[in-house]
Amino acid sequence: MSNNNQPVVRMSGITKRFLDITAGDNIDFSLFAGEICALLGENGAGKTTLMNILFGYYTCDEGQIFIKGKKVNLSAPKDAIARGVGMIRQHFALVSSQTVLENIIVGTGSGNGIFLDLKSARRDIVSLQERFGLQVDPDAKIWTLSVGEQQKVEILKALYREVDILIMDEPTAVLAPAETDELFKTLKILVKEGCSVVFISHKLNEVMDISDRIVVLRAGRVVAEKKTAETDARELANFMVGRELLDNFEKKHITAGRAVLTIENLSALNDKNLTALHDLNLVVRRNEILGMAGISGNGQRELAEILFGLREPTGGMVKINDAPLKFGSPTSAISLKMGRIPEDRMDTGLLMDLTVEENLILENHSTAGFHRYGLMNSKKIHRFSDELIAAYAIKTANRDAVTQSLSGGNLQKVMLARELAGRPALVVAAQPTRGLDVGAMEYIHQRILQERENGAGILLISEDLDEIFNLSDRIVVLYEGRIMGDVRCEDASREQVGLWMSGVQH
Repeated sequence: MSNNNQPVVRMSGITKRFLDITAGDNIDFSLFAGEICALLGENGAGKTTLMNILFGYYTCDEGQIFIKGKKVNLSAPKDAIARGVGMIRQHFALVSSQTVLENIIVGTGSGNGIFLDLKSARRDIVSLQERFGLQVDPDAKIWTLSVGEQQKVEILKALYREVDILIMDEPTAVLAPAETDELFKTLKILVKEGCSVVFISHKLNEVMDISDRIVVLRAGRVVAEKKTAETDARELANFMVGRELLDNFEKKHITAGRAVLTIENLSALNDKNLTALHDLNLVVRRNEILGMAGISGNGQRELAEILFGLREPTGGMVKINDAPLKFGSPTSAISLKMGRIPEDRMDTGLLMDLTVEENLILENHSTAGFHRYGLMNSKKIHRFSDELIAAYAIKTANRDAVTQSLSGGNLQKVMLARELAGRPALVVAAQPTRGLDVGAMEYIHQRILQERENGAGILLISEDLDEIFNLSDRIVVLYEGRIMGDVRCEDASREQVGLWMSGVQH
């Protein structure tokens, strides 16, 4: 890390308000040549807002920006790109029907007039690929690429525009562990070749692995700045949430009871009509958390969708408390007392245009005494939703706030509150903490353990091995739609689970 005293980026006294919310409050931030600086913080801490200002998406209300020693006014992303600043978001801006080459050169005006010089563009791209180790076929259509390969295209797109300051916004949120390793190799090469990187994240272990220096934001302010070698994940977590986190959860020893979920010979196809589940057999018992580990795309999503009533299997049966689940019927799952926490809270879990209260009563508005003489009992509904908002510490203006105004962690709390209010016999939680910060994760983990104590059986589907090991009583690994291994948590080793996740049977 070549840290001369002149930063390549200096942001001074940056303040940004959205109506009555201050997203950035007098922030000072610097990035030095040849370093990876992690910008860490909970969701809503102001990380992305600050970088959107550096990339010209937003203008700041107060403050100054210097890039390579010159004071700049950035009124659009093109101004930032012209000064060598590029930003890669979680959701890629690629045209899926076009090739890699077409996506990289679009909008750069390669060649004369309206004719793009594809030959020299291809030459430049191949030399960038070799220099930075970003192998991806220039003629492949984007839709045929994995998420990790699409991310490489985004990086190439930035490098092709001669960007040497790269902002990466939660770049690993969509990647499998092996793809994350590959991305980190690329980032190290970028820095060696003279780039500087801002790595926005809330994943502590990754930040410790990849960064040289860490800046922590909380509620729109810088609360800490540390060299990575001089801190640890625990200290960073405390900076992020402003309090000591629990050392570990108290997981009471409880003997598992009778089966609440029985899956027999379940088979299913995925959206491409390929086999996603293959004769799956599984049992989840009362007072038990069964953790299902596996790399994304091995049948977990299809299994959750079948249980939630959103996908029909091709064979097999599912019983909840000995009663058969009617496939393709979400109401059957609800009536059999299943709490459903889907991985996609925005599309499947919640109706974003409804109010917080409407989402809280979505599944039981016709029951739970919310009706009187055929009319909705508003008083009872208001009391019910206010109680849940308080019990789950949901940060919202009030019960009538539109759901899409909430942060990710609070959206997840709304869904948990609704699903657990009916005291479910079975909870199916798919990636319950994906994309959440440490404070929200801690809260959700405690709630899941509480349900286990209350007598529910829990199927926890997660790609986060820490989560699986911290919460589960028993662990199964799903690989290509089959169970590769089944082990009690205290007898499980990470190495063994990792091998099963890669399809290696010992």
